[in-house]
Formats: sequence, C-alpha cells, structure tokens
Amino acid sequence: MTDIGFYHLTRSTLEQALPRLLEKAHASGARTVVMTGSEERTKALDTILWTYDQNAFLPHGTARDGNPGEQPIWITHEDENPNGADILVLTDGAVSGRVADFARCLEMFDGNDDDAVSKARERWKAYSTAGHSLTYWQQSPAGRWEEKAG
Repeated sequence: MTDIGFYHLTRSTLEQALPRLLEKAHASGARTVVMTGSEERTKALDTILWTYDQNAFLPHGTARDGNPGEQPIWITHEDENPNGADILVLTDGAVSGRVADFARCLEMFDGNDDDAVSKARERWKAYSTAGHSLTYWQQSPAGRWEEKAG
C-alpha cells in the first residue's frame, strides 16, 4: 500500500510550500510527479519552479518540454507516471486512479477553502477504506509542518 500524507496548507500558498517539499524529495533521490487540476495550472507551476528562488534549482519538465524519462520532477494535469516516479503530489483537488503505483503520495490542499477541506476529508476516508497508510500534516503558526492526529 502507498504511504499517503495529507498536507493542510494554513499559513502559505501551494506556490510557496510546494517547491520546498519538492527540494526535499529531489535531495533524497526520489523522482516525483506533480498532478495539477488543469493545463493552465501545470504551466503556472512550471513557471514558479523556475523562479521561486534565484539561488535554487529544481530540475523538472512538462509535456511541453518532452523527455519525461529524463525529468526527476514531472508536472502534469494528466493521470500518468512517465518519469517512473516514486512520489505523487496531488494539487488543486486532482484525483489519481494510480495512487497505488507510487510508494508515497502527498495530497496538498488549501485549509482556507471549505470545499477543498471537505473533498480532502472524502479522499482520506476512501484511502483509509482502501488500506493505505495515512498521515496528516498541518502548518504551524511559524509555517512548519507538524504531524497531527488524522
């Protein structure tokens, strides 16, 4: 079964938090797929990963770039794993039918959006019923991730 972590954004936006989580995954040697809710969102996150920190570099690509096998981080709105990733990051409420194909999945959702919170609760129940291992992380007032009871 897949280890699924729910990441409840309360202090920062996805655009601020995602690059830091991807840095950790990349530093560990893991390959990652980031699944977005739309093609436009894929383009926006691609731009953000190129510009979020002038002193950092996260190698990544999208369908526009091609060569997914060479990309340690692949950003897509499709339910796919073209780079042989170990980690799946779901954003914007995106839902994957391939969660079990990954060792780890990160469900990132906006805690200031009641609909996003409600849908995250529904996905938690479905993953639990399917037998996945679940953890719940929430941002502290300082913006750090703290594990909470699910």
